[in-house]
Amino acid sequence: MAGQRTIVQRAIRQESEVLLRQLDAYLAALRAGRGTAEVGHAERMAEALRRLIADTARSSAVDRARVRAAVHYFVYRGAGDGPARAGGGARLALLTGGRAPADRRRQGDDDRVVNDLLRDLGRADLIVEH
Repeated sequence: MAGQRTIVQRAIRQESEVLLRQLDAYLAALRAGRGTAEVGHAERMAEALRRLIADTARSSAVDRARVRAAVHYFVYRGAGDGPARAGGGARLALLTGGRAPADRRRQGDDDRVVNDLLRDLGRADLIVEH
């Protein structure tokens, strides 16, 4: 039993490290090509997601999956148009439990989606205002 727990803990730690690297890579790319105000806001959002990754390391698999989806949504929706954006609808459904209004996608308000997840997970203290 202890061996299984160690394997699971190692897998969660690796998953967290991958998510953190994705955030770092996205921010590095953003810094290379965007204005300071946009980068500052993205850095605040990424910091909230970093804290959420750390805080949910011992949470349920469902909560960790929602955090993973939030990171992917933030990173890949922010990466511009193209194939990475195609899965946005599925990620939005996972993040919001399928209850988000259709107009959120039209607005392109990625911040709202991530902030709603923060609220749902009881972490309103991490919400980032634009």
